[in-house]
Amino acid sequence: MPGGFLRVFAGGEKILELCEKTIERDYVFKGKVINVRRDTAQLPNGKLANREVVEHTGGVTIAALTDDDELLFVRQFRYPIGEVLMELPAGKLNVGEDPLAAAARELLEETGAVARNFYDLGWIYTSPGYTTERLYLYAADGLTFKGQHLDEDEFLDVLRVPLTEAVRHSATGGYGDAKTDIAILRLDALRRIGMPEPIHP
Repeated sequence: MPGGFLRVFAGGEKILELCEKTIERDYVFKGKVINVRRDTAQLPNGKLANREVVEHTGGVTIAALTDDDELLFVRQFRYPIGEVLMELPAGKLNVGEDPLAAAARELLEETGAVARNFYDLGWIYTSPGYTTERLYLYAADGLTFKGQHLDEDEFLDVLRVPLTEAVRHSATGGYGDAKTDIAILRLDALRRIGMPEPIHP
């Protein structure tokens, strides 16, 4: 559990303390999207180690289905990797923002779509070895379209891909974007075993 010790029982006798204690925290960069810090942590054996951490407020990803069983994708240039990727609509959480409200906001901004229903697909840590970023995944349906509201620095195309095609692509190589592939495969699995009850922003 966060902030506590994770206890692992080996053979019902031995308890291993796995958590590390933060001894010192030093921020080396604070930005609009991320903060970067260099920590000193005490290991379970008492020794000290350096830990580099990227703080991020988290985000949302939406697998939005049209009435024709097509997923909405956005195609955009990703500066850090220098590539254009096809991704599901997604965006950053504002500090303290409700993830479901953020999902509805990002879906409208990026695709112009408003969903009647949202479905919780759970959440993921994007890369827990170095960042605090947590992404909340949703499916959505009952779409109506009202027009995009892109940010000034946002340039993207909206595409529609049949769900069966998207699932096949994610399962046989993927889109190169982890949140997209995970959301698609979770949606496909839930449609097979039973979707959760719809929720509304």
